[in-house]
Amino acid sequence: MKRYWTLICCLLAATTFAQEPQPTNIRVASYNLRMDTPKDSLNAWPNRKENVKALIKYHDFDIIGTQEGFIHQLKDILELPSYEYVGSGRDDGKHGGEHSAIFYKKDRFDVVDAGNFWLSETPETPGLGWDATCCNRICSWAKMVDKDSKKEFYVFNVHFDHQGVIARRESGKLMVAKITEIAKGAPVICTGDFNSTPETEQIQGMATILNDAYRVTQEPPYGPVGTTNSFRFTAPMKRRIDYVFVSNHFNVSKYAVLTDAQDQRYPSDHLPVVVDIYFAE
Repeated sequence: MKRYWTLICCLLAATTFAQEPQPTNIRVASYNLRMDTPKDSLNAWPNRKENVKALIKYHDFDIIGTQEGFIHQLKDILELPSYEYVGSGRDDGKHGGEHSAIFYKKDRFDVVDAGNFWLSETPETPGLGWDATCCNRICSWAKMVDKDSKKEFYVFNVHFDHQGVIARRESGKLMVAKITEIAKGAPVICTGDFNSTPETEQIQGMATILNDAYRVTQEPPYGPVGTTNSFRFTAPMKRRIDYVFVSNHFNVSKYAVLTDAQDQRYPSDHLPVVVDIYFAE
């Protein structure tokens, strides 16, 4: 009889455990697509766009912060029917030039607000910032609602300048100010190619308001530390310049830098940074 009751108790405990709600993951990626330029020869966009799409589809990203995509590259990704995007071109605030577009699964999330700002002394209008000499730089953001949980959160996606030292430092300060201003303490995810390694002032500044997913993941980081490959299959990949940051509202269960390749060729000159997160509540 004692063994019988012990078995019953174990079954009841197992049933109770099985009924406990499990946290719902959001799989977030930061992925520099590499702009489309004929100079890349075999690695030009027409030769690798299907590999980019296949990678996104296979890994089943829920939200993707992309960098460097021209409008036709974004339209190619929209051939994946699950996705929609927000974001404007950095040259004119419409479709001109590279985008910092945010792709999201349209059956899971609604976008209730969105906008852009430029990394410059005049963030509301397109233009070069500080000592940048090559390109306008833009941050796109979206306020999203998870259709199932009804939880609201913000996503920011950005691409820092690759040449201007002052521009990168000041961009970090601007990001902290704008995230604070726009999100107003709400949950935040921030993705981007920051062209900055972790010890720099701008990354340390971001870490004052958001958590670097690499640092707080519950499981050890998977894959190489570095996030760029320059289209070289044997690249050492030591420099970590692509990030996913999250506010304290989220826990990070997994972090990875993916090295997917085909015939020893990468889909982009950056590797996607991928995290699984869930609301801490």
